[in-house]
Amino acid sequence: WQTGLMDCCTDCSVCCCGMFCFPCLACQVAGDMNECCLCGTSVAMRTLYRTRYNIPGSICSDCCVTTCCLMCSVCQIKRDINRRRELGIF
Repeated sequence: WQTGLMDCCTDCSVCCCGMFCFPCLACQVAGDMNECCLCGTSVAMRTLYRTRYNIPGSICSDCCVTTCCLMCSVCQIKRDINRRRELGIF
């Protein structure tokens, strides 16, 4: 990952969107990945993203992160998507 799970201050707009309108952020992430809006918060979505970009981790870690801190998980994915867009690799 290009940012840590709790690195909300690296992109406050993503953090605020996650905090105040979480369904909107989840749908943005799903839309960015050309998936169904309902999938934006799933373990499968995190695992798909992680494997697509060769990010170290496991399905077990994805499950733990998604279960324990869903909002932080989705924010982390969105920050990563935004950074990859800036670099032209998304």
